Amino acid sequence: MREHDVIAWDGTKIRTWQAAGEGTPVLLCPGVGSGPESWPSLTGRGGVLSWYMRGTMGSGRPVDERNISLDDHVSDAIAVLDDAGIDRCVVMGWSMGVTIAAELALRHPERVAGLLLVAGAPGDSFDAMLPLAPKAVRRFIGLTGTKLLQQAGPVLDRVLHRVPVTDATTFLLRHSGVIKPTSDPKAVTSAVSRFLQHDWRWYFTLALALGGTPRQDLGPVVCPVTLLAGRDDVLATTESMSGSVAGLPQARLRVLPCSHYLPLEAPEVVSEELDLLLDRVRSVDFATSGRS
Repeated sequence: MREHDVIAWDGTKIRTWQAAGEGTPVLLCPGVGSGPESWPSLTGRGGVLSWYMRGTMGSGRPVDERNISLDDHVSDAIAVLDDAGIDRCVVMGWSMGVTIAAELALRHPERVAGLLLVAGAPGDSFDAMLPLAPKAVRRFIGLTGTKLLQQAGPVLDRVLHRVPVTDATTFLLRHSGVIKPTSDPKAVTSAVSRFLQHDWRWYFTLALALGGTPRQDLGPVVCPVTLLAGRDDVLATTESMSGSVAGLPQARLRVLPCSHYLPLEAPEVVSEELDLLLDRVRSVDFATSGRS
């Protein structure tokens, strides 16, 4: 895997990563604070590229800390594509990265050939949480809980930065319901080890800024779309994912027996659905190119 830095519109250093080897270009819009360790099926797949969100994992924190809106994340995505010389490609998103991927398709349809949206609602992320809670209070609970965790950031740093990630820790995590046992222990260890080292005040600041985006209307999207939802996902309900694309003629929904960490639990399905989406994109491109 290769990493290097690009400079965003406001001078912020954005660290990008790209899987080694050649392949069809695919842009991955990350979830808050996530890295390539969360995508074991993609890190060895040539052509996949992504970046680390502002202030996380090697990317700089903006001088003006207000520059973490959806506009800024979309601009960072365009900067990554431009730096790689990619005019148009399939775009993926996971968790709150779905909001970025969807907005990229809405604002720059000429750059997005297809969308693969994984375990995330297109906007209004707090309303998409907690399927067992009454719908009227989901947003309030999610938003209030995230604000409390933001305030508790320094305490979380002192605790989580010291948590040893061992085989026993990984085993307990994979059997706690947070991440399902179908996940690979080594992949979980790698992802969790890095994830725990976040500046947690900043992590929840990012989540509040992006999660407050209103629900997006994907009606104008005309490219092929695939959604992968986790049946047991408590952070993005299937209803919240499917509602925005129900009327799209090119949308495909697949529900899996997974949690929010679907990329770790069903990596082979992610790879399979990406291949199917790439085939659909090629078919649409052929059909609309004027060739017979």
